[in-house]
Amino acid sequence: MNIQHKIHHVGRLILVVFMLLTVAGCAATPEPSAAQVTSSGFVCPEPNPLVQFESKEINIFTWTEYVPADIIDCFGLVYGVKVNVDYFSSNEELYTKMSFGGDVNPYDIVHPSDYMIDVLVREGILAKLDQTKLSNIKNLDAALVQAYGNTVDYVVPYQMGTQAIVYNSDTVVSPPTSWADLWDPQYQGRIVAVDDSRVIIGMALLTLGYDVNSTDPVQLAEAKQKLIELMPNIRVFDSDSPKTPLLAGDVDLGIVWNGEAFLAKQENPAFEYVFPKEGSIIFYDGMGIPVNAPHPDISYAWFNYLLQGDVFWLTMVDYPYTNPNASALSYAKEFHPDVYEAYMSSPITNTPADIFLSGHKVEDLGSALSLYDQIWTEIKE
Repeated sequence: MNIQHKIHHVGRLILVVFMLLTVAGCAATPEPSAAQVTSSGFVCPEPNPLVQFESKEINIFTWTEYVPADIIDCFGLVYGVKVNVDYFSSNEELYTKMSFGGDVNPYDIVHPSDYMIDVLVREGILAKLDQTKLSNIKNLDAALVQAYGNTVDYVVPYQMGTQAIVYNSDTVVSPPTSWADLWDPQYQGRIVAVDDSRVIIGMALLTLGYDVNSTDPVQLAEAKQKLIELMPNIRVFDSDSPKTPLLAGDVDLGIVWNGEAFLAKQENPAFEYVFPKEGSIIFYDGMGIPVNAPHPDISYAWFNYLLQGDVFWLTMVDYPYTNPNASALSYAKEFHPDVYEAYMSSPITNTPADIFLSGHKVEDLGSALSLYDQIWTEIKE
Protein backbone atom coordinates (compact mmCIF):
# COMPACT_ATOMS: atom_id res chain seq x y z
CA MET A 1 0.00 0.00 0.00
CA ASN A 2 1.57 3.29 -1.03
CA ILE A 3 1.70 6.35 1.19
CA GLN A 4 -1.29 7.99 -0.52
CA HIS A 5 -3.50 4.96 0.09
CA LYS A 6 -2.36 4.76 3.72
CA ILE A 7 -3.29 8.39 4.31
CA HIS A 8 -6.70 7.83 2.69
CA HIS A 9 -7.29 4.69 4.81
CA VAL A 10 -6.32 6.43 8.06
CA GLY A 11 -8.58 9.35 7.17
CA ARG A 12 -11.54 7.02 6.71
CA LEU A 13 -10.84 5.40 10.09
CA ILE A 14 -10.72 8.77 11.81
CA LEU A 15 -14.01 9.77 10.16
CA VAL A 16 -15.71 6.53 11.26
CA VAL A 17 -14.46 6.92 14.84
CA PHE A 18 -15.65 10.53 14.93
CA MET A 19 -19.10 9.50 13.69
CA LEU A 20 -19.36 6.73 16.28
CA LEU A 21 -18.37 9.09 19.08
CA THR A 22 -20.89 11.63 17.89
CA VAL A 23 -23.69 9.06 17.79
CA ALA A 24 -22.70 7.73 21.20
CA GLY A 25 -22.71 11.23 22.62
CA CYS A 26 -26.18 11.91 21.20
CA ALA A 27 -27.53 8.65 22.61
CA ALA A 28 -26.20 9.49 26.07
CA THR A 29 -27.91 12.89 26.21
CA PRO A 30 -31.20 12.71 24.30
CA GLU A 31 -33.09 15.85 23.55
CA PRO A 32 -36.02 16.47 25.95
CA SER A 33 -39.41 15.58 24.46
CA ALA A 34 -41.42 18.51 23.19
CA ALA A 35 -44.17 19.81 25.49
CA GLN A 36 -47.71 18.83 24.57
CA VAL A 37 -49.88 21.87 23.82
CA THR A 38 -53.63 22.01 23.26
CA SER A 39 -55.30 23.93 20.46
CA SER A 40 -56.00 26.77 22.93
CA GLY A 41 -52.28 27.08 23.67
CA PHE A 42 -52.36 25.45 27.11
CA VAL A 43 -49.16 23.56 27.92
CA CYS A 44 -50.11 20.17 29.30
CA PRO A 45 -48.57 19.09 32.62
CA GLU A 46 -46.87 15.70 32.60
CA PRO A 47 -48.68 12.88 34.40
CA ASN A 48 -47.53 12.50 37.99
CA PRO A 49 -47.56 9.61 38.59
CA LEU A 50 -47.37 8.07 35.13
CA VAL A 51 -49.98 5.30 35.18
CA GLN A 52 -49.47 2.21 33.05
CA PHE A 53 -52.36 0.74 31.06
CA GLU A 54 -53.00 -1.10 27.81
CA SER A 55 -56.11 0.65 26.50
CA LYS A 56 -55.91 2.95 23.50
CA GLU A 57 -59.00 5.01 24.32
CA ILE A 58 -61.25 6.17 27.16
CA ASN A 59 -65.00 6.83 27.10
CA ILE A 60 -66.37 9.49 29.45
CA PHE A 61 -70.01 10.37 30.24
CA THR A 62 -70.29 13.73 32.00
CA TRP A 63 -72.41 16.82 32.49
CA THR A 64 -72.57 19.41 29.74
CA GLU A 65 -70.07 22.25 30.39
CA TYR A 66 -68.34 20.66 33.35
CA VAL A 67 -64.90 19.24 32.47
CA PRO A 68 -62.56 21.83 30.89
CA ALA A 69 -61.70 21.05 27.27
CA ASP A 70 -57.98 21.54 27.96
CA ILE A 71 -58.04 18.76 30.58
CA ILE A 72 -59.71 16.39 28.13
CA ASP A 73 -57.30 17.33 25.35
CA CYS A 74 -54.24 17.13 27.59
CA PHE A 75 -55.07 13.65 28.82
CA GLY A 76 -55.25 12.44 25.24
CA LEU A 77 -52.00 14.19 24.34
CA VAL A 78 -49.82 13.17 27.30
CA TYR A 79 -50.92 9.54 27.16
CA GLY A 80 -51.32 9.27 23.40
CA VAL A 81 -54.88 7.94 23.59
CA LYS A 82 -58.25 8.81 22.12
CA VAL A 83 -60.68 10.52 24.49
CA ASN A 84 -64.37 10.08 23.66
CA VAL A 85 -66.87 12.23 25.60
CA ASP A 86 -70.66 12.08 25.70
CA TYR A 87 -72.77 14.56 27.67
CA PHE A 88 -75.97 14.49 29.72
CA SER A 89 -78.10 17.24 31.24
CA SER A 90 -79.60 15.54 34.30
CA ASN A 91 -79.02 12.71 36.72
CA GLU A 92 -82.14 11.07 35.35
CA GLU A 93 -80.70 11.08 31.85
CA LEU A 94 -77.52 9.47 33.18
CA TYR A 95 -79.52 6.85 35.06
CA THR A 96 -81.61 5.94 32.05
CA LYS A 97 -78.51 5.39 29.93
CA MET A 98 -76.74 3.37 32.63
CA SER A 99 -79.63 1.23 33.87
CA PHE A 100 -81.11 0.19 30.55
CA GLY A 101 -77.91 -0.43 28.67
CA GLY A 102 -77.89 -4.14 29.47
CA ASP A 103 -74.58 -5.95 29.81
CA VAL A 104 -72.92 -3.70 27.26
CA ASN A 105 -71.84 -0.37 28.72
CA PRO A 106 -69.75 1.97 26.56
CA TYR A 107 -68.39 4.15 29.37
CA ASP A 108 -65.24 3.97 31.48
CA ILE A 109 -66.02 7.09 33.54
CA VAL A 110 -69.40 8.51 34.60
CA HIS A 111 -70.14 11.67 36.60
CA PRO A 112 -73.18 11.15 38.88
CA SER A 113 -74.27 13.68 41.50
CA ASP A 114 -75.28 13.35 45.16
CA TYR A 115 -78.36 11.11 45.41
CA MET A 116 -77.67 9.45 42.05
CA ILE A 117 -74.33 8.19 43.35
CA ASP A 118 -76.24 6.25 46.00
CA VAL A 119 -78.71 4.94 43.42
CA LEU A 120 -75.96 3.64 41.13
CA VAL A 121 -74.16 2.03 44.07
CA ARG A 122 -77.35 0.43 45.41
CA GLU A 123 -78.20 -1.02 42.01
CA GLY A 124 -74.71 -2.41 41.48
CA ILE A 125 -73.93 -0.17 38.50
CA LEU A 126 -70.73 1.36 39.92
CA ALA A 127 -67.61 -0.69 40.66
CA LYS A 128 -65.82 -0.37 43.98
CA LEU A 129 -62.62 1.61 43.49
CA ASP A 130 -59.14 0.27 44.12
CA GLN A 131 -57.82 2.91 46.52
CA THR A 132 -54.23 1.70 46.05
CA LYS A 133 -54.40 3.02 42.48
CA LEU A 134 -55.51 6.52 43.55
CA SER A 135 -52.26 8.06 44.71
CA ASN A 136 -53.47 11.63 44.04
CA ILE A 137 -56.55 11.30 46.21
CA LYS A 138 -54.35 12.91 48.87
CA ASN A 139 -54.76 16.22 47.02
CA LEU A 140 -58.37 16.55 48.16
CA ASP A 141 -59.55 18.57 51.16
CA ALA A 142 -60.58 15.93 53.71
CA ALA A 143 -63.07 18.28 55.39
CA LEU A 144 -65.02 18.86 52.17
CA VAL A 145 -64.81 15.23 51.11
CA GLN A 146 -66.77 14.30 54.25
CA ALA A 147 -69.91 15.34 52.39
CA TYR A 148 -69.50 12.25 50.19
CA GLY A 149 -69.72 9.85 53.14
CA ASN A 150 -69.10 6.21 52.27
CA THR A 151 -69.65 6.84 48.57
CA VAL A 152 -65.91 7.60 48.29
CA ASP A 153 -65.51 3.83 48.04
CA TYR A 154 -67.18 4.12 44.63
CA VAL A 155 -66.51 7.64 43.36
CA VAL A 156 -63.63 10.10 43.23
CA PRO A 157 -64.87 13.54 44.39
CA TYR A 158 -64.99 16.06 41.56
CA GLN A 159 -66.74 19.34 42.46
CA MET A 160 -69.50 20.47 44.80
CA GLY A 161 -71.56 23.55 45.46
CA THR A 162 -74.95 25.15 46.04
CA GLN A 163 -78.13 25.62 44.07
CA ALA A 164 -79.76 28.94 44.86
CA ILE A 165 -81.12 32.11 43.23
CA VAL A 166 -79.39 34.53 40.88
CA TYR A 167 -80.96 37.79 39.72
CA ASN A 168 -80.06 40.82 37.61
CA SER A 169 -79.90 43.81 39.97
CA ASP A 170 -80.32 46.20 37.02
CA THR A 171 -83.71 44.81 36.06
CA VAL A 172 -85.15 43.24 39.22
CA VAL A 173 -86.70 45.98 41.38
CA SER A 174 -87.64 43.74 44.31
CA PRO A 175 -84.83 41.16 44.78
CA PRO A 176 -85.87 37.77 46.17
CA THR A 177 -84.53 36.65 49.54
CA SER A 178 -86.26 33.28 49.73
CA TRP A 179 -87.47 30.45 47.53
CA ALA A 180 -91.03 31.54 48.31
CA ASP A 181 -90.43 34.95 46.73
CA LEU A 182 -90.12 33.34 43.29
CA TRP A 183 -93.91 32.93 43.19
CA ASP A 184 -94.32 36.73 43.01
CA PRO A 185 -96.41 37.66 39.92
CA GLN A 186 -93.87 40.34 39.01
CA TYR A 187 -91.50 37.53 37.95
CA GLN A 188 -93.88 36.09 35.34
CA GLY A 189 -91.91 34.71 32.40
CA ARG A 190 -88.62 35.97 33.87
CA ILE A 191 -87.06 32.86 35.45
CA VAL A 192 -84.71 30.17 34.13
CA ALA A 193 -84.53 26.99 36.20
CA VAL A 194 -82.23 23.99 36.10
CA ASP A 195 -83.99 21.01 34.56
CA ASP A 196 -83.70 18.96 37.75
CA SER A 197 -86.74 17.40 39.42
CA ARG A 198 -85.09 16.94 42.81
CA VAL A 199 -84.01 20.58 43.00
CA ILE A 200 -87.25 22.17 41.81
CA ILE A 201 -89.62 19.86 43.71
CA GLY A 202 -87.31 20.06 46.72
CA MET A 203 -87.40 23.85 46.58
CA ALA A 204 -91.22 23.78 46.57
CA LEU A 205 -91.22 21.40 49.55
CA LEU A 206 -88.98 23.82 51.47
CA THR A 207 -91.38 26.72 50.90
CA LEU A 208 -94.11 24.58 52.49
CA GLY A 209 -91.95 23.83 55.51
CA TYR A 210 -91.34 20.21 54.48
CA ASP A 211 -88.17 18.18 54.12
CA VAL A 212 -86.43 18.39 50.76
CA ASN A 213 -86.44 14.57 50.68
CA SER A 214 -90.07 14.07 51.66
CA THR A 215 -91.77 10.89 50.44
CA ASP A 216 -95.15 11.75 51.99
CA PRO A 217 -97.73 11.59 49.17
CA VAL A 218 -99.81 14.36 50.75
CA GLN A 219 -96.84 16.71 51.05
CA LEU A 220 -95.74 15.91 47.50
CA ALA A 221 -99.24 16.62 46.22
CA GLU A 222 -99.06 20.05 47.88
CA ALA A 223 -95.65 20.66 46.30
CA LYS A 224 -97.02 19.67 42.90
CA GLN A 225 -99.88 22.16 43.18
CA LYS A 226 -97.48 24.86 44.29
CA LEU A 227 -95.22 24.21 41.30
CA ILE A 228 -98.19 24.39 38.93
CA GLU A 229 -98.74 27.90 40.32
CA LEU A 230 -95.05 28.72 39.72
CA MET A 231 -94.94 27.57 36.09
CA PRO A 232 -96.09 30.92 34.57
CA ASN A 233 -92.98 32.51 36.10
CA ILE A 234 -90.56 29.96 34.62
CA ARG A 235 -89.75 30.82 31.04
CA VAL A 236 -87.29 27.99 30.38
CA PHE A 237 -85.73 24.92 31.98
CA ASP A 238 -82.03 24.68 31.11
CA SER A 239 -79.39 22.46 32.66
CA ASP A 240 -76.92 22.74 29.79
CA SER A 241 -76.09 26.43 30.29
CA PRO A 242 -78.63 28.29 32.44
CA LYS A 243 -76.40 31.36 32.46
CA THR A 244 -76.94 31.80 28.71
CA PRO A 245 -80.54 33.11 28.82
CA LEU A 246 -79.55 35.28 31.80
CA LEU A 247 -76.68 36.92 29.95
CA ALA A 248 -78.77 37.25 26.78
CA GLY A 249 -81.39 39.19 28.72
CA ASP A 250 -84.10 36.63 27.98
CA VAL A 251 -84.70 36.19 31.72
CA ASP A 252 -83.82 38.18 34.82
CA LEU A 253 -83.69 35.51 37.52
CA GLY A 254 -82.54 31.93 37.80
CA ILE A 255 -82.58 28.83 39.96
CA VAL A 256 -79.04 27.77 39.13
CA TRP A 257 -75.81 26.17 40.31
CA ASN A 258 -73.26 28.45 41.94
CA GLY A 259 -70.67 27.99 39.19
CA GLU A 260 -73.11 29.25 36.56
CA ALA A 261 -73.96 32.25 38.75
CA PHE A 262 -70.26 33.04 39.22
CA LEU A 263 -69.60 32.94 35.47
CA ALA A 264 -72.63 35.15 34.81
CA LYS A 265 -71.41 37.68 37.36
CA GLN A 266 -67.95 37.72 35.81
CA GLU A 267 -69.49 38.76 32.51
CA ASN A 268 -72.06 41.11 34.05
CA PRO A 269 -71.40 42.36 37.61
CA ALA A 270 -75.10 43.24 37.94
CA PHE A 271 -75.90 39.60 38.70
CA GLU A 272 -76.25 38.78 42.39
CA TYR A 273 -76.45 35.36 44.02
CA VAL A 274 -78.87 34.81 46.91
CA PHE A 275 -78.81 32.00 49.45
CA PRO A 276 -82.54 31.59 50.23
CA LYS A 277 -83.77 31.90 53.80
CA GLU A 278 -85.09 28.33 53.65
CA GLY A 279 -81.57 27.13 52.82
CA SER A 280 -79.86 26.39 49.53
CA ILE A 281 -79.80 22.93 48.02
CA ILE A 282 -76.25 21.62 48.03
CA PHE A 283 -74.74 19.15 45.59
CA TYR A 284 -71.59 17.10 45.26
CA ASP A 285 -70.41 15.34 42.11
CA GLY A 286 -68.15 12.35 41.70
CA MET A 287 -66.46 10.21 39.06
CA GLY A 288 -67.03 6.47 39.05
CA ILE A 289 -66.27 3.38 36.98
CA PRO A 290 -69.22 1.27 35.76
CA VAL A 291 -68.93 -2.40 36.67
CA ASN A 292 -68.80 -3.40 33.01
CA ALA A 293 -66.57 -0.58 31.77
CA PRO A 294 -64.71 -1.57 28.59
CA HIS A 295 -61.40 0.05 29.61
CA PRO A 296 -61.24 0.16 33.44
CA ASP A 297 -57.43 0.16 33.48
CA ILE A 298 -57.26 3.61 31.87
CA SER A 299 -59.80 5.06 34.31
CA TYR A 300 -57.22 5.27 37.10
CA ALA A 301 -54.88 7.19 34.82
CA TRP A 302 -57.73 9.67 34.25
CA PHE A 303 -58.47 10.01 37.96
CA ASN A 304 -54.87 10.65 38.94
CA TYR A 305 -54.20 13.08 36.10
CA LEU A 306 -57.36 15.06 36.80
CA LEU A 307 -56.53 15.22 40.53
CA GLN A 308 -53.15 16.85 39.91
CA GLY A 309 -53.15 20.40 41.25
CA ASP A 310 -51.55 21.73 38.06
CA VAL A 311 -54.43 20.19 36.08
CA PHE A 312 -57.50 20.52 38.32
CA TRP A 313 -57.01 24.28 38.82
CA LEU A 314 -58.44 24.74 35.31
CA THR A 315 -61.90 24.03 36.71
CA MET A 316 -61.60 27.32 38.62
CA VAL A 317 -61.37 29.13 35.28
CA ASP A 318 -63.89 27.30 33.11
CA TYR A 319 -66.39 25.85 35.60
CA PRO A 320 -65.82 27.46 39.01
CA TYR A 321 -67.92 25.56 41.51
CA THR A 322 -66.83 24.82 45.08
CA ASN A 323 -63.44 23.16 44.64
CA PRO A 324 -62.52 20.26 46.96
CA ASN A 325 -58.99 19.94 45.57
CA ALA A 326 -56.62 21.62 48.05
CA SER A 327 -53.63 21.06 45.75
CA ALA A 328 -55.40 22.90 42.93
CA LEU A 329 -56.09 25.87 45.18
CA SER A 330 -52.44 25.96 46.27
CA TYR A 331 -51.25 25.77 42.68
CA ALA A 332 -53.56 28.57 41.58
CA LYS A 333 -52.50 30.72 44.53
CA GLU A 334 -48.82 30.44 43.53
CA PHE A 335 -49.02 30.53 39.74
CA HIS A 336 -52.39 32.15 38.92
CA PRO A 337 -53.13 34.52 41.80
CA ASP A 338 -55.82 36.41 39.84
CA VAL A 339 -57.85 33.20 39.45
CA TYR A 340 -57.25 32.28 43.06
CA GLU A 341 -58.26 35.67 44.45
CA ALA A 342 -61.43 35.80 42.34
CA TYR A 343 -62.42 32.38 43.65
CA MET A 344 -61.54 33.00 47.31
CA SER A 345 -63.11 36.46 47.52
CA SER A 346 -66.49 35.33 46.21
CA PRO A 347 -69.07 33.71 48.53
CA ILE A 348 -70.59 32.19 45.39
CA THR A 349 -67.64 29.84 44.87
CA ASN A 350 -65.90 29.94 48.24
CA THR A 351 -69.17 29.22 50.04
CA PRO A 352 -69.19 30.13 53.76
CA ALA A 353 -69.25 27.09 56.04
CA ASP A 354 -72.50 28.13 57.73
CA ILE A 355 -74.24 28.26 54.34
CA PHE A 356 -73.20 24.70 53.61
CA LEU A 357 -74.29 23.59 57.07
CA SER A 358 -77.72 25.15 56.61
CA GLY A 359 -78.08 23.70 53.11
CA HIS A 360 -80.14 20.67 52.15
CA LYS A 361 -78.74 17.48 50.61
CA VAL A 362 -80.95 15.52 48.25
CA GLU A 363 -80.82 11.82 49.10
CA ASP A 364 -81.58 8.48 47.50
CA LEU A 365 -85.33 7.88 47.90
CA GLY A 366 -85.44 4.33 46.60
CA SER A 367 -88.76 3.40 45.01
CA ALA A 368 -90.29 6.71 46.16
CA LEU A 369 -88.30 8.45 43.42
CA SER A 370 -91.09 7.43 41.02
CA LEU A 371 -93.38 9.89 42.83
CA TYR A 372 -91.00 12.72 41.90
CA ASP A 373 -90.76 11.49 38.31
CA GLN A 374 -94.55 11.52 38.01
CA ILE A 375 -94.85 15.03 39.44
CA TRP A 376 -92.08 16.28 37.18
CA THR A 377 -93.75 14.88 34.09
CA GLU A 378 -97.13 16.33 35.01
CA ILE A 379 -96.02 19.87 35.84
CA LYS A 380 -94.04 20.15 32.60
CA GLU A 381 -96.85 18.93 30.33
